[in-house]
Amino acid sequence: MDFPLGNWRFFPLCLLITRTVITLQSNEVVLLDMRKVGGELGWLTLPLKEPGWEVTQRTLNGSQFYTYSVCNVEEREQDNWLRTTFIQRGASVSRVFVEIQFLVRDCNSFDGGSLTCKETFNLFMSESDADVGMTFRKGQFKKVATVAPDKISGKGEMNINTETKVVESLSRKGFYLAFQDIGACVALLSVRVYYKICPEKVMELALFPETVASPGLRKVIGKCVDHAVAVELPHSHCSADGDWVVQVGRCLCQAGYEKVKDSCQGCQPGFFKAEASNRSCEACPANSQALVSGAQFCFCKDGFYRAPTDLRTGPCTGLPSAPRDLMASTQLPSGKLLLSWKPPEDTGDREDITYNVECQRCDGPVCQTCGEKIRYEPGSVGLTDTKVLVSQLDAHLNYTFTVEALSGVSQVLEEEMPSSTSITTSVLFTDPPKRISIKLVEQTPTSLSLSWDVSPRSQPTSYELTYRKKDDNLDKTTYIWLKLEKNYAQIKDLAPATAYLFRVQALSSDGSRGGFSQEEQFETLSEEHHSKTAVILAAAAGGASMLILVLVVLFVRRRRRNSHRQRQDDTYFSTPEQLKPLKTYVDPHTYEDPNVAVLKFATEIHPSHVTKQKVIGAGEFGEVYKGILKAPGKKEFAVAIKTLKSGYSEKQRQDFLSEASIMGQFSHQNIIRLEGVVTKFKHAMIVTEYVENGALDKYLRNHDGEFSSFQLVGMLRGIAAGMKYLSDMSYVHRDLAARNILVNNNLECKVSDFGLSRVLEDDPEGTYTTSGGKIPIRWTAPEAIAYRKFTSASDVWSFGIVMWEVMAFGERPYWDMSNHEVMKAINEAFRLPAPMDCPSTVYQLMLQCWLQDRSKRPRFGDIVSLLDKLVRSPDSLKTIADFDPRDVKNIGVRLPGHLKRIAYSILGLKDQTSTLSVFAV
Repeated sequence: MDFPLGNWRFFPLCLLITRTVITLQSNEVVLLDMRKVGGELGWLTLPLKEPGWEVTQRTLNGSQFYTYSVCNVEEREQDNWLRTTFIQRGASVSRVFVEIQFLVRDCNSFDGGSLTCKETFNLFMSESDADVGMTFRKGQFKKVATVAPDKISGKGEMNINTETKVVESLSRKGFYLAFQDIGACVALLSVRVYYKICPEKVMELALFPETVASPGLRKVIGKCVDHAVAVELPHSHCSADGDWVVQVGRCLCQAGYEKVKDSCQGCQPGFFKAEASNRSCEACPANSQALVSGAQFCFCKDGFYRAPTDLRTGPCTGLPSAPRDLMASTQLPSGKLLLSWKPPEDTGDREDITYNVECQRCDGPVCQTCGEKIRYEPGSVGLTDTKVLVSQLDAHLNYTFTVEALSGVSQVLEEEMPSSTSITTSVLFTDPPKRISIKLVEQTPTSLSLSWDVSPRSQPTSYELTYRKKDDNLDKTTYIWLKLEKNYAQIKDLAPATAYLFRVQALSSDGSRGGFSQEEQFETLSEEHHSKTAVILAAAAGGASMLILVLVVLFVRRRRRNSHRQRQDDTYFSTPEQLKPLKTYVDPHTYEDPNVAVLKFATEIHPSHVTKQKVIGAGEFGEVYKGILKAPGKKEFAVAIKTLKSGYSEKQRQDFLSEASIMGQFSHQNIIRLEGVVTKFKHAMIVTEYVENGALDKYLRNHDGEFSSFQLVGMLRGIAAGMKYLSDMSYVHRDLAARNILVNNNLECKVSDFGLSRVLEDDPEGTYTTSGGKIPIRWTAPEAIAYRKFTSASDVWSFGIVMWEVMAFGERPYWDMSNHEVMKAINEAFRLPAPMDCPSTVYQLMLQCWLQDRSKRPRFGDIVSLLDKLVRSPDSLKTIADFDPRDVKNIGVRLPGHLKRIAYSILGLKDQTSTLSVFAV
């Protein structure tokens, strides 16, 4: 039956069809397109014999167009069906869109009208796992929608409508669509079935695969493009419209690669990039080169180097040339030697030029080092000035002084001798012999033995001793003169019980004479006194023998009684530490010479007993090694070895030795143990016990969530015990933080890092500067920041922060807040929130440690007692602190980034001075 839409002609209809073709979007996958079949559609119409849906074919420019129409408005009730062929869906497709282009004739445009005329038709769908061919059962179809036009067409009009309907919840391998006519005059111009996808796309160097769009946001994990690394796991969301939205995380081009559009490409030769970022590659710095693409840093050219402290991204520099114009001059009247020189002509483009001075004493062709006797002011190594004052030199000897020029790169070339210049000189000036004090060594009736002290710098070669009897007639005084080679004399053949007067004069090697000593009087013994003395000595010897015998008997008897008593008292003294008297920490800086402090508090180890194995870290003074200590007669064991880098200054050496002097005073299982030191050889070392798992904060981050609250509290108890020991010794740590706690394989924690001076800088981001680095403000008590008041109470505050670090598995306190923001928040009485799953009693203890009034904070003894109670009563750890960041999800926040920011912003926990004391636990 013809479609009676007036006098529409073939060409205008086809032209209208071509003009209404919808452009295919890149995020749509078409399953059926009526216009692109290019042949017979093969759709099934029902009823088969009665007039219903009819197909019309049109050709334009060689392309065929098919339309279906029905227009039985003047007939009885209609039930005409048009079913598509079997449409297969993808395995992940559960929703499709049906786009229909159609014409609907206005029922009022028909002559005479029709009581059964409709202006709508219905869309049905039936799922199937296979093509059922010509079989058609109406009962298997379910209605999708009633299709109504926005615009109806009158006579001579062609108002084309486009409607899109959604078919959801598809689950079988394919489906059919069916169009039901119930009495309308309809022409189907186009039917297009498709589903939406989010196409494959690269965003922020993360590749997101093609993803089928679903009704809601669908989270998709991305993958970094080649040669890129993830800063945070990249993921985005595929929207229902096939768009990528809400991207989280991003990727950065790895070291040696730069971002070029949506990819990472290797740096060209001559360029480098040292870290993962999206910055462009940089040109190689001075005196360096990169010969291949993808360089992470540039290698130094021949003859140029980088010092261990230089950045790998910095320029390369050369060795300095020798110092110039070395001169020596004697400083009168002190007899000191002044060495001076000019800087090297070529510094190798470095500013860290230092000088070492070496001394050799030469006697003809044979030379030997001058030894420790020689003194240098200000020192002999690491000099930054171009002069040094040398003292304690012997007169009339040839000395050869060598001045070496070094820089930071000299450490790289230890086997290569540094550039140097030498001068040979001698000190002809000597101190005149000084007055001498004579001492009586021994006296008998007929002899006197005398000695006198000598100044080593006067270099006397002989002495003249003169003496006379005191009662001689001064007009006829007889002097006896002796010339001696040593500062000792025994004068014999003297008269008993007679007084003699003595004086000594020293003669130096250059022939000069010193002044005479004061005349000293000494008297020989009488014969009678000598005999009595012998009798007294014999009697004293006999009495002493009897006394010793009595003491031996008493000692044996008492030891037997003590042995019996000890067996009764053993239950009261279980450890040797209980018998030790309370020690007090002694500041090694009170010693004028740090070597004396080291000898007092540390054991000297011969370097042959120490074997270095591998580098495990680096500090201010030098590298830290894991090694083996094999002491004679003892089993070897692992140790940590701290070294003093070459080219050190005298102050650095003193600070290095002082740290060993501090550690040597402590003996506790929760304090890092000092095994000994090496100070009497060229390379100084501090040897401590080796703690396997290293720093506590890093260890906890690597094992996040692997330990129970009971285990974590056990770790805290060990730290508190170590700090109680230090507090009892009146030692204030000042730098207590999880990074300065070491943990072994038994989860036993040990306090370490006993730094020295700490001074607060003036800028608002200030930190406390120490010889071992900088102490972040976020670990330091407010009174220590404001008034530099470090006490055991300020250590308690720091311990509270350590507790938070441990319960938060190594999380950084106050996260990414600046130091200024941290100090402001603390002064406004804000405190850190409870870590996730933190027991309430533990968090209450933290708050007690963070009380603003330091006098109200608990002592370490109280803290140890409380933690002991918690360890003995694990049930007390089951009550979790009120705040849990996971609760934020309950208020509707879902995005991980928002969750984290909101959780970290909840710092509204005021200084709860009215909180029930945790020490009532």
